Amino acid sequence: LYLLNSLNPYRLEGQKTIGFEIIEQLGVTPDVIVLPVGNAGNISAIYKGLTEWEELGIIGGKPRMIGIQSEGAAPIVEAVRKKSREVRFVEKPETVATAIRIGTPVNWEKALRAIYGSDGTAESVTDAQILAAQKLLARTEGIFVEPASAASIAGLIKLLEEGVIDKDERVVCVTTGHGLKDPDIAVKTCEKPLEVEARIEEIEKTLNSML
Repeated sequence: LYLLNSLNPYRLEGQKTIGFEIIEQLGVTPDVIVLPVGNAGNISAIYKGLTEWEELGIIGGKPRMIGIQSEGAAPIVEAVRKKSREVRFVEKPETVATAIRIGTPVNWEKALRAIYGSDGTAESVTDAQILAAQKLLARTEGIFVEPASAASIAGLIKLLEEGVIDKDERVVCVTTGHGLKDPDIAVKTCEKPLEVEARIEEIEKTLNSML
């Protein structure tokens, strides 16, 4: 039996290479990295990797790390808003984003270290904002992500509107999970397909009515 959970140091060592890949593919260090936070493994690991690269002189500085949580499961966000080094756990977390429906994140200390150490922040988004971002990403980029992954896009939209992130900054959103991890939500929230008779006339009539 091998437990590959967010407490496993080997998992975090693997996850930190996401940061390496981001910089290698971009060719530069982004100004901001936005990502969903549940157990906080990704934000902790990516920060660790980028800190190592900074210490080695491979990069000149780290991007601001911004963690996004759902309003119904946002213990790290609440801590950051209070500028606290302690997290008050959420006993009954509630959100459609199942992968971040976590009230007791095991890596909360590392997450706060990543956020404070990079002059970053944390923000919460509503379920409605998450689902809207999921649809937006699918419609505009053809990328189907689970709700938890869409939280990073929802967070970016909110922080751009609030001026926390500048439109001229280079931003990377990490979308961590495929939509097939949580297809039920997509089925419930998507519009039902329109059925018509298998005749050209009916298809043309239907299409014209939609224009």
